[in-house]
Amino acid sequence: MLAEDDRRQAEALRRYLTAEGHEATVVHDGEAALRQARQRPFDLLVLDVMLPGLDGMQVCRILRQESDVLMLMLTARSSEDDLLRGLDLGADDYMTKPFSPRELVARIRTLLRRVRTTGQDLPVHRVGRLTVDEPRHTVTAGGVPVDCTAGEFAILAAMTRQPGRVFTRGQLLEHTRGVDRESTERTIDVHVMNLRRKIELNPRRPQQLLTVYGVGYKLGPGAP
Repeated sequence: MLAEDDRRQAEALRRYLTAEGHEATVVHDGEAALRQARQRPFDLLVLDVMLPGLDGMQVCRILRQESDVLMLMLTARSSEDDLLRGLDLGADDYMTKPFSPRELVARIRTLLRRVRTTGQDLPVHRVGRLTVDEPRHTVTAGGVPVDCTAGEFAILAAMTRQPGRVFTRGQLLEHTRGVDRESTERTIDVHVMNLRRKIELNPRRPQQLLTVYGVGYKLGPGAP
């Protein structure tokens, strides 16, 4: 689904996406985006931040509480605060205008490939109460399913492959390339904060996703 209030741009993008083999539904305001997303099982939502009615950030926040559908945000504003706010709300990627239709299609392709990976050589990692199943792209903490954005999953997958290793923010940033194209090292801190809320028994006193001061982060065994 493409939610874009500029009807001329929306139609141009719809034609391009259709030509690339995607079935694209177009809406022009936040209420319609929310309604359609609740009615149909979309693979991915492209949300303009500046939608009339409910803006794209509000739509993202509401839907992330209900679904793990992929969401890519579009905005004419390029400040880091806007980027981090979108990621904090659960967006999987973020693009600033102007951009080319080819770049949008490339981002969509990358996000879908991350989620739909079916490689049989990707293992299931278990570290303490945390399980990361790469082939199925699922995470559980203490047996409870955890909804992760594509960026969060990329970080957990990397860390569970090498538990106990200390990763710098720069190294974790490399693992999110392709899902958080415009991310920065500060973005990694946002992802870690969100992951702690999801996997730790007490996010304020993490026992598994640990900070190594002056260096970065590591994944420990957690509470016994």
